[in-house]
Amino acid sequence: MLAAASAHDSPIWTILFQLLVLLGTALVAGMIFERFRQSAILGYLLAGMIMGPSVLGIVTEDSGVPVMAELGVSLLLFAIGLEFSAKRLLRLGPIAIGGGSLQVLITLGLGALIALIFGLSGRTSLALGATLALSSTACVLRLLIDRAEIDSMHGRTSLGVLLLQDVAVVPLVLLVTMLGGSGGIAEMGIGLAKALGLILLLIGVFLLLSVFILPRILKHLSMSRDRELLVLLAVVLAIGSAWAAHSLNLSPALGAFIAGMMLAESPFATQIRSDIGALRILFITLFFASVGMLGDPVWISQNFIAVGLLTVLIIAGKATIISVVARIFKLPLSHAVAAGISLAQVGEFGVVIAGIAKGNELFNDEIFRLIVSATLMTLFITPFLVKGAMPIGRFIAKLVSPLSANQHDEKIEDEGGSTDRILLIGFGPSGQRVGEELIKRDDVDTLVVDMRPNNIDLAKSLGFKAELGDATNMELLVHYGIETARAIVITVPDHRAIVRIATAVRTLNPTIAIIARGRYHAFVPELEAAGATVVVNEERNTGRRLASAMRTLLSR
Repeated sequence: MLAAASAHDSPIWTILFQLLVLLGTALVAGMIFERFRQSAILGYLLAGMIMGPSVLGIVTEDSGVPVMAELGVSLLLFAIGLEFSAKRLLRLGPIAIGGGSLQVLITLGLGALIALIFGLSGRTSLALGATLALSSTACVLRLLIDRAEIDSMHGRTSLGVLLLQDVAVVPLVLLVTMLGGSGGIAEMGIGLAKALGLILLLIGVFLLLSVFILPRILKHLSMSRDRELLVLLAVVLAIGSAWAAHSLNLSPALGAFIAGMMLAESPFATQIRSDIGALRILFITLFFASVGMLGDPVWISQNFIAVGLLTVLIIAGKATIISVVARIFKLPLSHAVAAGISLAQVGEFGVVIAGIAKGNELFNDEIFRLIVSATLMTLFITPFLVKGAMPIGRFIAKLVSPLSANQHDEKIEDEGGSTDRILLIGFGPSGQRVGEELIKRDDVDTLVVDMRPNNIDLAKSLGFKAELGDATNMELLVHYGIETARAIVITVPDHRAIVRIATAVRTLNPTIAIIARGRYHAFVPELEAAGATVVVNEERNTGRRLASAMRTLLSR
């Protein structure tokens, strides 16, 4: 009885209750916002504000929620890293390093200059500039992924700038610490050199793991047999890399991204990214709710004019700075403006730096509340900014140069994704027969998806694009372009898997042609109800072939 009472009084149950209330409120608020065709992120932020210490006080600042929220950002960056191998990262171009660095420096300098004009001290002004220099990695990347724009020109630019900003967190923290009087310029230089060395060390360790250890582990894992082990491997790598970076006083999100990028060369990368999707969604939801907890609606309402003016100044200023920097690096005007608008908010690490500045007495309580409130407002506006980024970019480009904008849009349209893509699910004997017909067509972009590595190798040897993965996963289907594909042919023998694939595909693309394999006559109605356009009845076709063979035999 004593043990039971002790367990009941354990702090873990208090944390679990706070998580339950926070997630439940986020669910309801997210559903409401989605119902009105708005981003669920707005609901998550609102849920955190309502349940946080400033309103109902059910979830406290010293609970385990902020730690789990930081883990959520790390999982997001790990999943994105799985899509960006080192080769692909290099293709982001010089804007990732050069443009990102220039943006941070210009934003910091202009932010400090404006603060000086408003009468703040030099140290406080520099700390304010450092706070405003960073955008929200978690918010922007989540929205770009949801809108399938992460691979667009402005999406890749945004990713490059955000990754550089994550690297810049360390020197910015050192700068604010030094401004607080706890270090000199020499000490800051040593700190920066140490941070750079630790980042290189982290990359070296992950590189050794990806080249010598992970391939041997993955070689002995089968996607169909050891699915749970693959998911566990991914979680261990994601959390382990975040912990390793944190223990070295680096950004956990940056460490997780590097680990994901090292694993990106593996044929299992896309499937692993899909499998950890549910876990990532859970922690990301907690992250946005924890950011919302920082808001104080009463204080914001009392200082609405100041908060509103600062919010407008931040969005307009950062959008302009990033757009100009992107143009310096030869990005087309429409995409430069779109990238600037997408990154026009203040991010989660900016709040961290603001907290350090307050702790070092660089910010008084009023300045800290103003910055946090404006940050929260920019995050609330971000879903609308990302949604309107490309249309606004095109509009501005046409105003500046109508002819060149139209020509560029035509070029982008020509280079865009093909609407003639056909997904071939399964490359066993049946899939290979379908492949024989598709390989003859030069006007069809065929992608083979199979869970068996040997089938993938065979498909590639025959000239097909082929990816290892489980097509029952909706996120994987989206990744492979099902929303714009012309048709999907499902040849796998597992009836339940065919039903799940057909149902998911019809949900994602109501107009696509679905050709499905029906092993038995009794399965045909269920497949048609799941959304299959054509069901190839195996029993009926086999019967016809048998009858034909019998007729041939009897006619001799």
